[in-house]
Amino acid sequence: MNFRITSIIFAAALFATVGGPAQAAQGLEPSNPQRSYAAGVITEGGRIVWLAGMGGTRAPDGSKVEGIAAQTRQAFRNIEAALKRAGGSLSNVVSMTVMIRNQEDGNEFVKVRGEFFKSRFPASMLITAKDFAVPELLVEIQSIAVIGDTLQ
Repeated sequence: MNFRITSIIFAAALFATVGGPAQAAQGLEPSNPQRSYAAGVITEGGRIVWLAGMGGTRAPDGSKVEGIAAQTRQAFRNIEAALKRAGGSLSNVVSMTVMIRNQEDGNEFVKVRGEFFKSRFPASMLITAKDFAVPELLVEIQSIAVIGDTLQ
Protein backbone atom coordinates (compact mmCIF):
# COMPACT_ATOMS: atom_id res chain seq x y z
CA MET A 1 0.00 0.00 0.00
CA ASN A 2 1.52 3.33 -0.93
CA PHE A 3 1.73 6.45 1.26
CA ARG A 4 -1.10 8.26 -0.54
CA ILE A 5 -3.64 5.48 0.10
CA THR A 6 -2.48 5.18 3.71
CA SER A 7 -2.96 8.93 4.08
CA ILE A 8 -6.48 8.73 2.66
CA ILE A 9 -7.40 5.97 5.12
CA PHE A 10 -5.85 7.90 8.02
CA ALA A 11 -7.56 11.14 7.02
CA ALA A 12 -10.91 9.39 6.74
CA ALA A 13 -10.37 7.75 10.12
CA LEU A 14 -9.42 11.09 11.66
CA PHE A 15 -12.55 12.72 10.19
CA ALA A 16 -14.69 9.95 11.66
CA THR A 17 -13.22 10.36 15.13
CA VAL A 18 -13.85 14.10 15.21
CA GLY A 19 -17.54 13.69 14.58
CA GLY A 20 -18.49 13.43 10.92
CA PRO A 21 -21.92 11.98 10.19
CA ALA A 22 -22.19 8.19 9.77
CA GLN A 23 -22.64 7.89 6.02
CA ALA A 24 -20.39 5.76 3.82
CA ALA A 25 -17.60 3.24 3.33
CA GLN A 26 -16.29 2.82 -0.18
CA GLY A 27 -13.48 0.68 -1.56
CA LEU A 28 -10.88 2.32 -3.78
CA GLU A 29 -10.18 0.64 -7.07
CA PRO A 30 -8.51 -1.49 -8.04
CA SER A 31 -9.86 -4.17 -5.75
CA ASN A 32 -8.38 -7.64 -5.94
CA PRO A 33 -11.27 -10.08 -5.37
CA GLN A 34 -8.99 -13.07 -5.97
CA ARG A 35 -6.95 -12.03 -2.89
CA SER A 36 -9.90 -10.49 -0.97
CA TYR A 37 -8.57 -6.97 -0.47
CA ALA A 38 -9.10 -3.43 -1.77
CA ALA A 39 -6.44 -0.88 -2.68
CA GLY A 40 -7.90 1.31 0.07
CA VAL A 41 -11.13 2.16 1.84
CA ILE A 42 -12.73 5.57 2.33
CA THR A 43 -15.03 6.00 5.32
CA GLU A 44 -17.16 8.83 6.60
CA GLY A 45 -18.63 8.78 10.07
CA GLY A 46 -19.10 5.78 12.25
CA ARG A 47 -17.13 4.64 15.30
CA ILE A 48 -13.59 3.43 14.76
CA VAL A 49 -12.43 0.28 16.51
CA TRP A 50 -8.66 -0.24 16.59
CA LEU A 51 -8.00 -3.91 17.31
CA ALA A 52 -4.76 -5.32 18.66
CA GLY A 53 -2.98 -8.05 16.76
CA MET A 54 -4.90 -11.31 17.09
CA GLY A 55 -3.80 -14.84 16.40
CA GLY A 56 -5.55 -18.13 16.77
CA THR A 57 -3.49 -20.72 18.64
CA ARG A 58 -6.35 -21.78 20.95
CA ALA A 59 -9.94 -22.70 20.11
CA PRO A 60 -12.75 -21.53 22.42
CA ASP A 61 -12.63 -24.92 24.18
CA GLY A 62 -8.92 -24.41 24.91
CA SER A 63 -7.67 -26.98 22.44
CA LYS A 64 -4.53 -26.20 20.46
CA VAL A 65 -5.00 -24.88 16.90
CA GLU A 66 -2.25 -25.83 14.46
CA GLY A 67 -1.55 -25.00 10.83
CA ILE A 68 -1.86 -21.72 8.96
CA ALA A 69 -5.42 -22.33 7.71
CA ALA A 70 -6.83 -23.29 11.11
CA GLN A 71 -4.98 -20.47 12.92
CA THR A 72 -6.17 -17.94 10.33
CA ARG A 73 -9.79 -19.06 10.74
CA GLN A 74 -9.48 -18.81 14.52
CA ALA A 75 -7.84 -15.38 14.28
CA PHE A 76 -10.75 -14.10 12.17
CA ARG A 77 -13.22 -15.64 14.65
CA ASN A 78 -11.38 -13.82 17.47
CA ILE A 79 -11.56 -10.55 15.55
CA GLU A 80 -15.24 -11.12 14.85
CA ALA A 81 -15.92 -11.79 18.56
CA ALA A 82 -14.16 -8.56 19.56
CA LEU A 83 -16.10 -6.58 16.96
CA LYS A 84 -19.36 -8.14 18.11
CA ARG A 85 -18.64 -6.84 21.63
CA ALA A 86 -18.20 -3.39 20.04
CA GLY A 87 -21.50 -3.70 18.13
CA GLY A 88 -20.01 -4.69 14.76
CA SER A 89 -18.89 -7.60 12.62
CA LEU A 90 -16.17 -8.53 10.14
CA SER A 91 -18.05 -6.56 7.49
CA ASN A 92 -16.94 -3.42 9.36
CA VAL A 93 -13.21 -4.14 8.91
CA VAL A 94 -11.67 -1.46 6.67
CA SER A 95 -7.97 -2.25 7.10
CA MET A 96 -5.74 -5.07 8.30
CA THR A 97 -2.05 -5.66 8.73
CA VAL A 98 -1.28 -9.36 8.53
CA MET A 99 1.93 -10.98 9.68
CA ILE A 100 2.68 -14.59 8.77
CA ARG A 101 5.68 -16.61 9.94
CA ASN A 102 6.31 -18.42 6.65
CA GLN A 103 6.21 -16.67 3.29
CA GLU A 104 5.02 -19.87 1.60
CA ASP A 105 1.83 -19.68 3.71
CA GLY A 106 0.72 -16.45 1.98
CA ASN A 107 -1.53 -18.08 -0.60
CA GLU A 108 -3.18 -20.29 2.04
CA PHE A 109 -3.83 -17.22 4.21
CA VAL A 110 -5.41 -15.44 1.23
CA LYS A 111 -7.60 -18.47 0.49
CA VAL A 112 -8.92 -18.52 4.07
CA ARG A 113 -9.40 -14.73 4.12
CA GLY A 114 -11.63 -15.21 1.06
CA GLU A 115 -13.90 -17.43 3.18
CA PHE A 116 -14.56 -14.46 5.48
CA PHE A 117 -14.44 -11.54 3.00
CA LYS A 118 -16.44 -12.13 -0.18
CA SER A 119 -17.11 -8.46 -0.96
CA ARG A 120 -16.48 -5.05 0.62
CA PHE A 121 -12.85 -5.95 0.99
CA PRO A 122 -10.60 -4.24 3.55
CA ALA A 123 -7.31 -2.63 2.62
CA SER A 124 -4.54 -5.01 3.61
CA MET A 125 -0.82 -5.50 4.02
CA LEU A 126 0.79 -8.95 4.26
CA ILE A 127 4.19 -9.18 5.96
CA THR A 128 6.45 -12.13 6.71
CA ALA A 129 7.65 -11.94 10.34
CA LYS A 130 10.49 -14.06 11.68
CA ASP A 131 9.33 -14.26 15.29
CA PHE A 132 6.17 -13.72 17.31
CA ALA A 133 5.72 -13.20 21.05
CA VAL A 134 3.88 -16.55 21.15
CA PRO A 135 6.23 -19.16 19.61
CA GLU A 136 3.49 -21.40 18.13
CA LEU A 137 1.80 -18.46 16.35
CA LEU A 138 1.83 -18.68 12.54
CA VAL A 139 -0.35 -15.64 11.78
CA GLU A 140 -1.30 -12.41 13.56
CA ILE A 141 -3.82 -9.90 12.25
CA GLN A 142 -4.17 -6.31 13.43
CA SER A 143 -7.28 -4.61 12.12
CA ILE A 144 -9.30 -1.41 12.07
CA ALA A 145 -13.08 -1.38 11.77
CA VAL A 146 -15.62 1.40 11.30
CA ILE A 147 -18.99 0.63 12.83
CA GLY A 148 -22.09 2.56 11.88
CA ASP A 149 -21.20 3.37 8.29
CA THR A 150 -23.30 2.43 5.27
CA LEU A 151 -22.46 1.66 1.66
CA GLN A 152 -23.27 4.20 -1.00
